[in-house]
Amino acid sequence: MFDPGPHREDVTQMRFAFTAATLLAALLWCAPAQAQLGLFNNDMRRAMTRDWKGERFPDGRPKVPDALLQRMKTVSAEEAWGTLRRHGYRLQFEPGWQTINVVSGGERLVGRAVTAVFVPQRPDFNDFVIEMAAKEGKTSRAQNTWVIDGLVKDDVMVVDLFGKIKDGTIIGDNLATMIMTRAGTGLVVDGAVRDVTGIMEIKGFKVFARGFDPSALAETTLAGINVPIRIGNATVLPGDIVISDPSGITFVPAHLAEKVADDSELTQLRDRWGHQMLREQKYNSGQIDTQWTPQMIEEFNKWAEAQGSKMRMKPRE
Repeated sequence: MFDPGPHREDVTQMRFAFTAATLLAALLWCAPAQAQLGLFNNDMRRAMTRDWKGERFPDGRPKVPDALLQRMKTVSAEEAWGTLRRHGYRLQFEPGWQTINVVSGGERLVGRAVTAVFVPQRPDFNDFVIEMAAKEGKTSRAQNTWVIDGLVKDDVMVVDLFGKIKDGTIIGDNLATMIMTRAGTGLVVDGAVRDVTGIMEIKGFKVFARGFDPSALAETTLAGINVPIRIGNATVLPGDIVISDPSGITFVPAHLAEKVADDSELTQLRDRWGHQMLREQKYNSGQIDTQWTPQMIEEFNKWAEAQGSKMRMKPRE
């Protein structure tokens, strides 16, 4: 269980302000006949994730293939960090979580992000949200359920709840059961959850939160679903791939998912081959830890082929 760090109720007033994305969303709210609380229409989701060239959900969210999700279940934070950094994405990792049903060395939380952003409640704005939601058929006053209602298999609900702990509990065990039934994954919330004992009994449901509290969600307003959000120092877009590992959560842009998976597989193969060479004393640590010679690369590629992998090193790598 990780220390939640500074993300507690004493977060600065700046953390309570709208993010730039939320302000933009509020300005766009009045556009006609838009789904997902009317904040972003399908074309806008496609536009802001335009580097993704594959399949999409009806609302425009990127749909990274199931097979690729499976490949990403062994990706470490360091492996993803290296690839993302080389492509200019330097702020996609967030540490400092408290967890439920997350076992070191166990199965990772991996899935496609469904984003949501909440703000401190303001009566006039909250009334407006309820009015707009009613036009879309959302009649429940429990705004957290509006997000859950749209989840499908392998989605991960990712929520910006501005670090709120007391009265900032996005779900309890009942809603956790609903998420698990719909998505089969878990939850990431920059806020809290309640009913920890009950959630622990939901096999396979993984939670990454800033804290736990017995209170119920109160004095918050849902300001957007499947919009850009902030989770700590990371910006998360709908359709990003959420990957957990023992050090925290990485949010991988959909268009870089395959590259991250490929690089991770190659790195893991290199490590396995290198360890084998050290055990066999064919090469020493100085040779393994520095740039490999053409002969070493050729040997590695033949070994990788024998392992059934399609990954190969190029001479200059």
